[in-house]
Amino acid sequence: MNSETKPKPKRAAVIGAGFGGLALAIRLQASGIATTLIEGRDKPGGRAYFWEREGFTFDAGPTVITDPDCLRALWRLTDHEMDEDVELVPVMPFYRLNWDDGTNFDYSNDNAKLAREIAKLNPDDLAGYEEFLQYSEGVWREGYVKLGHVPFLDFKSMLKAAPALMKYQAWRSVYSIVSSFVSDEKLREALSFHTLLVGGNPMATSSIYALIHKLEKDGGVWWAKGGTNRLIAGMVRHFERLGGTVRLGDPVTAIETAGNRATGITCASGWRENFDAVASNADVMHSYRDLLTGNRRGPQVAAKLAKKRFSPSLFVVHFGVKGTFPDIPHHMILFGPRYKGLLEDIYDHGVLPRDFSVYLHHPSATDSGMAPEGHSTFYALVPVAHRGKLPVDWNTAGPALEKRVLDEVAKRLMPDLHDRIVTKFHYTPFDFTHDLNAHLGSAFSLEPILTQSAFFRTHNRDDEITNLYFTGAGTHPGAGIPGVVGSARATARLMLSDLARR
Repeated sequence: MNSETKPKPKRAAVIGAGFGGLALAIRLQASGIATTLIEGRDKPGGRAYFWEREGFTFDAGPTVITDPDCLRALWRLTDHEMDEDVELVPVMPFYRLNWDDGTNFDYSNDNAKLAREIAKLNPDDLAGYEEFLQYSEGVWREGYVKLGHVPFLDFKSMLKAAPALMKYQAWRSVYSIVSSFVSDEKLREALSFHTLLVGGNPMATSSIYALIHKLEKDGGVWWAKGGTNRLIAGMVRHFERLGGTVRLGDPVTAIETAGNRATGITCASGWRENFDAVASNADVMHSYRDLLTGNRRGPQVAAKLAKKRFSPSLFVVHFGVKGTFPDIPHHMILFGPRYKGLLEDIYDHGVLPRDFSVYLHHPSATDSGMAPEGHSTFYALVPVAHRGKLPVDWNTAGPALEKRVLDEVAKRLMPDLHDRIVTKFHYTPFDFTHDLNAHLGSAFSLEPILTQSAFFRTHNRDDEITNLYFTGAGTHPGAGIPGVVGSARATARLMLSDLARR
C-alpha cells in the first residue's frame, strides 16, 4: 500500500490537560491515535496549576505523589523512561502529624522508626497496626490491582466485584475499620486522615480506601523536583514527543453531536474540529450540563448528577517567607482539637468551623529551588464545605480565614511568621468554580462513598453517545494522582478497542 492510499489515523480530542487528560492523551497517541489535547487555561495541569511570584514557585494542587510506577508506565509504552523528563525525589517522613497538645507522629515506611512512633502513642497497638497493614494489602489487591483500571459500564461488573467488597466489609468506613485494629485515638486519626486527600470523609468513605497505606508503604511518597508542575510539564513534553498536539488558552464551549455520536469540538475562539472520538477530563457536571447542551444527554445526566453528593472544597493559603526551616518537614498535618465534629461541620453542617485541621506543605524542605536563596515556600490547606452547603461571599470570608490559618501556623510552628512573609495569596471555593468549572467549587468531584463508587460514578464511556468518553476524578476509581491515571488507563482501553472496530 503506497502513501496515497494509506488510511489516515483515527483522531481523538481530549478536553482538559489535568493528570487524567494527559495520561489518556499519552496512551492514545502512543497507540497511533492522532490526539489533540485542549486546555482552557494558559497552562496545562488542571488542579496541578502553578504560579511564580517574587522568585517563589507555588503549586496549586496535588503535592503527594504515590505509586510512581503508574506514571512511569506512560513513558514505557514507547520504550522511554520518565527520568528523561522528570526527576522524582523521595520524601521522608511521608508526613509529620502534630496535635494541639504538642504530640508529633512521623509516618513513613521505615518499619523500625514507625514502630517506635506507634509505641510512643500506645505500645499495645503495635500488633493491631500489623493486622491493619494486612487488611490494607488485601483491599489494595482487590480494589486497586484488580479493579483500579477496569471500566464499570454495567451493573453486572459491579456484581462481579461484590464478593471481594463484602469480604473486606466495604460498607464500613475507613475510620471504623482502623478503629477495629487500634485503640489509641491519635493513631486512629493518623491511619484514617488519608481519605481527606481524595475528598472523602474518614467517617463515611468506604474502607476500600485503606489501600492507600499499601500504596505508600510499597511505593513511597515522592516529590517532582521543581514542583508537581514539572511532572505535568514532563508529561506534556512526552506527549508532544510522540506527535500529540496541545491547544492552550481556548476553552471548549461545546461537544458537537449528531444522534448518538460525538462529531467534534467547538472552542471559545471559534475554532472547531471534527474527531472520531471525544473524551473529557473536565468536571463531569460541566461536561454534561454546559458542553452537551445540543444533545438531550446533557441535561438528562446533569439532572442526575445534581442529586449526588459532591466532595468538599478547599481553602488554600500560599505564602513565601524569609528564612529556612529544617525542623518543618515537607508534609505536615496540624490536627485541631476535634476530629469527628470538625468533619461533621465540613461534610454535613456546611458551616465555617471555629477550629480546623491544616495540611501544611513545605516543598522547599526537599527542594530549595522552590524559593529564593534563604527563603521558604509554603501552602496551608484547610478543607471547607462546598458552595452548595456553604454559600458565603469569599471576597469577605477569604481574607478573614487566611488570617486565622496563618495565625494557627504561627501559634503551632513559627511565632514570627507574619513578620517573615514576603508574598501571600489565597485560593477559595469560588476560584475552583471560576478557574476549573468545578461544580459547587468541589475540589475532588463526586464524594467517594460506596454508593458513588465504581458503576455508580460517571462511566468511562457514555451509555448512549457511543464515542464520548470520560476520565478523571468524577469517574472510577476517583481522585488523587493514581486514581485519575488509573481512570485514564481504563478509558484508553475502551477507546482503543472501539476505534479499532470502526
